[in-house]
Amino acid sequence: MQEAFLHFVWQYQYFDKNELCTTEGSPIEIYDQGFLQHDAGPDFSQCRMRIGELQWSGNVEIHVESSAWVQHHHHEDRAYDNVILHVVWDNDLEIHRTDGTLLPVLELKNRTDSSLLTRYEKLINQPTPILCEHQYDSVSNIVKLSMWEKALMNRLERKAEEVTLLYEQLENDWEDTAYRLLGKNFGFKINADTFLQLIKSVPLKYIHKHANNLLQVEALLFGQAGFLEDAEGDAYYLSLRKEYSFLNKKYQIAELKLEQYQWKFMRLRPANFPTIRIAQLATILVNLKHVFSLILNTNSSKELYQLFSQPISEYWNTHYHFGKESQNRTKKIGKPSVENMMINTVVPILVSYGRKHQEQQYVDRAVAFLQQLKPENNRITRIWESLDQPIKSAFDSQAAIELHNEYCLKRRCLSCNIGVHILTNPKEE
Repeated sequence: MQEAFLHFVWQYQYFDKNELCTTEGSPIEIYDQGFLQHDAGPDFSQCRMRIGELQWSGNVEIHVESSAWVQHHHHEDRAYDNVILHVVWDNDLEIHRTDGTLLPVLELKNRTDSSLLTRYEKLINQPTPILCEHQYDSVSNIVKLSMWEKALMNRLERKAEEVTLLYEQLENDWEDTAYRLLGKNFGFKINADTFLQLIKSVPLKYIHKHANNLLQVEALLFGQAGFLEDAEGDAYYLSLRKEYSFLNKKYQIAELKLEQYQWKFMRLRPANFPTIRIAQLATILVNLKHVFSLILNTNSSKELYQLFSQPISEYWNTHYHFGKESQNRTKKIGKPSVENMMINTVVPILVSYGRKHQEQQYVDRAVAFLQQLKPENNRITRIWESLDQPIKSAFDSQAAIELHNEYCLKRRCLSCNIGVHILTNPKEE
């Protein structure tokens, strides 16, 4: 038995209300079951009901066993004095508020359909990546669509909150926020944390001071990344090293410098090597300069692609590493990389800015971008496609990732429209 199941039972009132009464025998009439709370405090707020001869408005607290009230120290917390009803599966202990008054209890174990609990336990204990995959095709498209939209918006809101937190940490500087986020995402999954360290070690104000000189911006980034430690090298390498030596003396940033071993090259295609990604980032910072303003004022995903798809230094067309010549190949930022930046940088920034300034147009634009972008192709999206779930755009692939990671993996079927539908429509199992 999980408390989440009891939340579900109370929220949707899936219990026998015939001659409903407390364990003390006082009749209960429920007018409003309230709203589930995810913050600290009682589980449901704004509940209304009649208990005995009195009408009550307040909170409802839910536990599997009533003794959990004491285990959680609610009996010492005056914030729980406004609980009007304690809903439990098993009433194993009489509970009093801090003022000594008896807390009314509703026990559910003999009022809940045992088959509902059986279906729930069967569902959450499935050994499959998508817990409901054997029943998924029985669920109506409208229920699926509503959940996919909910999952997508949950994902956008969570990412936007992370951006907003970063914005506040950076003293409300949107350009610096975009710089940090863009830099981190240039590392993709493999080198994301290392790229973030690199970006933190090179303040945006220094980039802006040299934004008209690509060689100097490259020197700052490659030097702080730890790639300019050797005393010998080809002409391009030595020019970077010379520039970095001068800039480091000017800004005194070497104490934040990374070591070359921190960068991961293994199992990466050469086009994704950190050296290439650093050169590409330098090109964007020089050619676009004010990334946040660009994001905010560009309405077309095609225009963003053209802007981000900048050619990098000629040197890197014939190199993947310093001093090791390779076949000549143009290494501008590819379309998949630009799409990744739009999904993980542009979209969260637009949603964060829109929410911060209460301007829905930016949130709508972020969603429109996702609908225009090609879907991601990964293990999770392929699982959903195996269930005949269409993944037609980045809107769909982002929703697919959210559903898998935040609902299926965490077994939150009772927070999922699809899971609730399956549980409450047993004939469709």
